[in-house]
Amino acid sequence: MQSPAVPPAPRPASPAPSTPPGPVTPARVGAVLGVASLILLALVAAKWGPLLSLDRTISVDLHRWAVAEPGLTHANRILTDWVWDPWTMRLLTAVAFFVLWFRNERPLACWVALTSLVGALVSQGVKAAVGRERPSWPDPVDSAHFAAFPSGHAMTATVTVGMLLWLLRRHGVSGPLWRLALVVGVVSALGAGFTRVWLGVHWSSDVVAGWLFGACLVALSVATYGGRALSRWR
Repeated sequence: MQSPAVPPAPRPASPAPSTPPGPVTPARVGAVLGVASLILLALVAAKWGPLLSLDRTISVDLHRWAVAEPGLTHANRILTDWVWDPWTMRLLTAVAFFVLWFRNERPLACWVALTSLVGALVSQGVKAAVGRERPSWPDPVDSAHFAAFPSGHAMTATVTVGMLLWLLRRHGVSGPLWRLALVVGVVSALGAGFTRVWLGVHWSSDVVAGWLFGACLVALSVATYGGRALSRWR
């Protein structure tokens, strides 16, 4: 007697193909930076203890070195007052504006200027809203006015550098010249913030906030200019 045929074992179901992650776009980068900026803003406004303690530790250590190294401190004052001063950064933006204007790229020139203006307004608005006091020292090596959070130097340098790098890339700059511009830009943004903490006029979280707010603004500006909303205007 013939045995009944055994049905073949079912094949294991193949796993569903994983969905590749979406491309990194300026809008997505801006969203992530915006969330990080708001989280830091909330922590500072709530006077979160661990953050304030970390700020104090960093500031005390750097101030001790600043007092002990007057030559290096003087160099930092030159950098913060002349090289990376917000008005120096705005002058670079003005130069870019006029170059674009006379190249007949006037909508782009206005967009760069508008981004810089928005950066200044956001910086001053957040300063007024948070009202954070600056570090106070019995033996200060520098002085500054207005509220501390966020650092205007760090934010203005980040916005200016970010927009200028975007313009260079947009106009086809590449190779060694692009790498040089990238290095100079990154050093300028980071240096503008570091000098403020070294000189004892900002907490470290003020500077980080300046970098985050500035980078967020640049990313959103680039995303908006590259979107369809401005296609007719351009």
